[in-house]
Amino acid sequence: MNGRERILALLEGRRPDRLPFMPITMMFAAKLAGIPYLKYATDFRCLVEGQLRLAEVFDVDYVNTMSDPAGEAADCGAPVKFFSDQPPALDETRALLADKTKLKGLRVPDPSTGPRMHNRLQALELYRRKVGRDKLIEGWIEGPIAQAADLRGINAVMLDFYDDPDFIRELFEFVLELEIRFAKAQVEAGADMIGIGDAAASLVGPRIYEEFVWPCEKRMVDGLKALGTRVRLHVCGATRPLLKRFGELGCDVVDLDSQAPLSDGRLHMGDDQVLLGNIDPVRVLCNGDPDSIYEAVAECHQAAGPRFIVSAGCEVPRDTPHENLHAMRRYTREHAASHAPATGGRAEA
Repeated sequence: MNGRERILALLEGRRPDRLPFMPITMMFAAKLAGIPYLKYATDFRCLVEGQLRLAEVFDVDYVNTMSDPAGEAADCGAPVKFFSDQPPALDETRALLADKTKLKGLRVPDPSTGPRMHNRLQALELYRRKVGRDKLIEGWIEGPIAQAADLRGINAVMLDFYDDPDFIRELFEFVLELEIRFAKAQVEAGADMIGIGDAAASLVGPRIYEEFVWPCEKRMVDGLKALGTRVRLHVCGATRPLLKRFGELGCDVVDLDSQAPLSDGRLHMGDDQVLLGNIDPVRVLCNGDPDSIYEAVAECHQAAGPRFIVSAGCEVPRDTPHENLHAMRRYTREHAASHAPATGGRAEA
């Protein structure tokens, strides 16, 4: 099986030849290819070069378009700070919707003309020419609360849940239209799967998540499914109180960060949900050694069971030793997805 076939087999309930390997890499991929991060984030050719280099060296099963969360917001007019070798960052001190009344006049940009969104569409088109159907090609959008925070500012959004819930609902409607439109363009450009990054969801409690965030996430997932694409959810941080509701979104893949045990994910989401994760990206993957990383992946596999994709809990840090990522890759090669091992095994020399 090639990488695309391997992932799709698992998602479709068939038995892949081995566990899929889908680490999130951005700064690591840029460094591997010797590309300054500014170019990686703003020039689709550099992003594709970095991802293809990573796929070649570490035999990962997919390629992605992730670089930073500021793409859609930038094309809406949000101020963004750019750095030579760090990810672009939204300037919250000058947030686009610091004045809430501006939402009424805000229009959803055309992804084909918005500079940053169009750059990602070009990456997908280039992937389709370069990798064809050998690797799964993943697009990406921001989730409801993540994009709301990008436009309004994270601190202001958190207060808005209490001070102006009607505004939050209006803002989420705008975000939903923006992201579904962008996702549609990505699917048409060649994406096999769309990831939803909704990191800020881990910062709200279960009540706010239940009342505001989950209903919009559900509509977003349903909208993506209506486009005929597969859906992955990635929420960084401590998400244990939200796991049951994650499982009710209907996503093909749910990522769990290291603060949310895979055993809890399996308990609350059931046996059919494909889980991805979730070793600690810094403490274990970046700062550990190959044997301990191999063991950590084995423990994740044991907790998640057969419907499992190997990855860290979040992005692979830029300075992760190559041998550590190779240890994860080696585990996938040595283990089929049809069964989980007993813990306690060590990587062989």
